[in-house]
Amino acid sequence: MQGKIALITGGANGIGAAVARRLTGLGWHVVLADVDVARGEALAAELNAGDPGDVPTAVFVRCDVREPAESVAAVAVATEVFGGLDLAFLNAGVATGCDLDANFDPERYRRAMSINVDGVVYGVHAALPALRARGGGDIIATASMAGLTATPFDPVYGANKAAVVGLVRALGPNHEPEGIRVNALCPSFAETDILTPLRPFLGDFPILEVETVVDAFVKILAGGLAGEAWPVVPGRDFEPFRFRGVPGPRA
Repeated sequence: MQGKIALITGGANGIGAAVARRLTGLGWHVVLADVDVARGEALAAELNAGDPGDVPTAVFVRCDVREPAESVAAVAVATEVFGGLDLAFLNAGVATGCDLDANFDPERYRRAMSINVDGVVYGVHAALPALRARGGGDIIATASMAGLTATPFDPVYGANKAAVVGLVRALGPNHEPEGIRVNALCPSFAETDILTPLRPFLGDFPILEVETVVDAFVKILAGGLAGEAWPVVPGRDFEPFRFRGVPGPRA
């Protein structure tokens, strides 16, 4: 893994920041892409501390994943500063906290869909040419267990994470022949800021440590599979989710 280059959206906080720390510890260079400028710049400074080289370990770029051009610009930073791209970790995401009844807020709905779904679509579109230029690489999108099971307390979040899972499953076979592996990371509840509005619904449900999610991420990266959704659930073996076959016609 030494010397490889990663783009991490939502890279200033939570799972994105933890993955950045792990990858740089393994010798990677990272582009941290986020709207949180203060935390993003602080993390880049932390990762570059004590680095005497001409090429930094990390750079920060402000990136709103709802805007296609900003994902393209973030990929361009990776190629201009580091010479290419080996991994796009499309991790930016938000909870919605709204239902489709009295609590429905169209503006909040559109924001969540734009970040959680459009942000992945735009990120894949921006990353593919750069990965292809390197002869292959990885795209890992942060979905959720909410994309694999019902999420009654936040149905919009469940819908957009299910969309990410469906997208990854379709993209995997398309791009695996050219050496580009597309997978979905599907953690259950992890100790990040996104959990804050959900805590009233969780009761005593076990919460994942962020480092457990990062361990799973690294296993996906090393595993060589494509088009899979990988649940990260307390007490469960880490393996791809086994979707039941689609019912076919009956005579």
